[in-house]
Amino acid sequence: MRNTLIVLILVLTSNLAEAQFIKEKSINAQIGYGISVPYNSIDDIADDGFFAQGELVLKIKSWVEIRPYAGFISTSSNGKDLNNNPTNEKAETKAFLLGGKVRVRAPIPWVAPYFELGMGASIGKFETFTAFDNIEKSGIDYHIPFAIGLELGKENNVDLGFTYYFQPNVKQFVGAFALGITFPLNN
Repeated sequence: MRNTLIVLILVLTSNLAEAQFIKEKSINAQIGYGISVPYNSIDDIADDGFFAQGELVLKIKSWVEIRPYAGFISTSSNGKDLNNNPTNEKAETKAFLLGGKVRVRAPIPWVAPYFELGMGASIGKFETFTAFDNIEKSGIDYHIPFAIGLELGKENNVDLGFTYYFQPNVKQFVGAFALGITFPLNN
């Protein structure tokens, strides 16, 4: 299953990059404040860390883009909940993220809102310890990326948004408040 998913992502990415319906190509680099949160917990916890991601932006129309991505997220627990009370619960992730998303955006100069949805794989180590779940897993697992945000600037080349990766098998989601910059590629 793992090898099939990786091969499928590589084939789709390589074939789409040369497709005739692609109007423009660019690279988007994002960096941000990462978080991981368990699906079920007694305490309100959100473990924090670092997020970075790169995307190949394949513009089909002014309002829709295909975005194969590769990224990294690392979060760790400080032993406290959101109210600064001690807790034994945690949701930690150290993983590489691979996959593809579709972005639908309002083609407006200066401020263009967007929405993204896709499918991908997380490769790394995942720990979810709560009163309801005791999960410690290493390896590859699927995730569902979801994002909302704004593209800013005259050419919409600055990206400010919230990006999340729902990981059902480890009962947590990871995400980030991220800032990105898009660089056009010459054809």
